[in-house]
Amino acid sequence: MKKLILAAFMAMPLAAFAGLDEDISALQTEWAQIKYQRPATEHEKAFAELAKSADAVRGKHAGRAEPQIWYGIIAASYAGARGGLGALSLAKDAKKALEQALEIDPKALDGSAYTSLGSLYYQVPGWPIGFGNDDKAREMLDKALALNPDGIDSNYFMGDFLYRKGDYAAARQVLNKALKAPARPGRALADEGRRKEIESLLAAMR
Repeated sequence: MKKLILAAFMAMPLAAFAGLDEDISALQTEWAQIKYQRPATEHEKAFAELAKSADAVRGKHAGRAEPQIWYGIIAASYAGARGGLGALSLAKDAKKALEQALEIDPKALDGSAYTSLGSLYYQVPGWPIGFGNDDKAREMLDKALALNPDGIDSNYFMGDFLYRKGDYAAARQVLNKALKAPARPGRALADEGRRKEIESLLAAMR
């Protein structure tokens, strides 16, 4: 009987026993591998599968902001990979998850919900097609920087927003600050990939 119980225990997926930190780390790692290591032609399918995993994680840890944030990030990445009007429903789904995260804990993950929501507001088309809104984007990005003034993502997305608005001087300032951001434990691949994106934006303004 003990052998049968042990065999059943070993057959169960490890995710069933993982805590919140482990689940979030797994989502972060897989997201970075897809975004920065896999060819763009594979992104749509890969992010679609990862979104399912993220949805399961937020169901497992109901009432926590962190899984909602990562579901929002992944759904937004899926929308970007899919493109076109078909991506709008995914963007709306990401927006809803990020807003729910803000209701639970706006300071979770150093204000990442504000960062990601701000990026959605300036990348999604505005009315009557979508919910895009530059004023709301700036508001969200300002709040993200207030919570995480030295973060690589909070500064990168503000820099990208300013670049798209044509304010190159201000964009350079925050992008250069982003390059000096401290390394994030367990996020080496994401940090490396983000720095390359920052360098590309800075090069485009030279």
